[in-house]
Amino acid sequence: MVTRPAPASRPRQRRKEARPGELVAAALALFVEKGYAATRLDDVAARAGVSKGTLYLYFDNKEALFKAVIQEDTLREMEDVEALVARHSGSARGALEALLTIWWQRSSQGASVGILKLMVAEAGNFPEVARYYHDTVTARARELLRGIVARGIEEGEFRPVDLESTTDVLVAPILMLSIWGHSLGSFSALEQNPENYLKAYLSLLFDGGLLAAPTP
Repeated sequence: MVTRPAPASRPRQRRKEARPGELVAAALALFVEKGYAATRLDDVAARAGVSKGTLYLYFDNKEALFKAVIQEDTLREMEDVEALVARHSGSARGALEALLTIWWQRSSQGASVGILKLMVAEAGNFPEVARYYHDTVTARARELLRGIVARGIEEGEFRPVDLESTTDVLVAPILMLSIWGHSLGSFSALEQNPENYLKAYLSLLFDGGLLAAPTP
């Protein structure tokens, strides 16, 4: 029997085409790893396995690519959260607890927290990018929280409070928990028991605190 030599392996070739979603996924990973300023379009194309020219078929520049990342990742999560609140038929407190909990869970996992940290670190250097994130993500989240608090006040479940400042107070601890858990949190007890932080936060809000029921 004649044994034929195995065919020589072909060198790996770069893909000529890639769906926009694959480019966005590559960009998200690099933005989180390297930051906005340090990420080059060449790097994104290489991570996706395409040429830089292919990337330009879909995105004019890095800012357009970043906006696509926000639309694909963060805004989809926002839509899920809005749907959860819309389906909630219980109390305002229950809706607010569910909303804050799911936001913490989602922002503490995956690449979403990386985008949040990226905005905190680089907003001053890239104001247009920061403005887009604020207008499409932060403002939308604030409006959702504000609506729940307003409903709770109207229905007599929460005591009257200033809606704007209260909304900011509600957001801040969740943002801090997400950022801290993926930065300095590994050096503290928070890394081991983030649920305790969340329980303490909710207790401060409702058990005689900021959003306690009005006194008869």
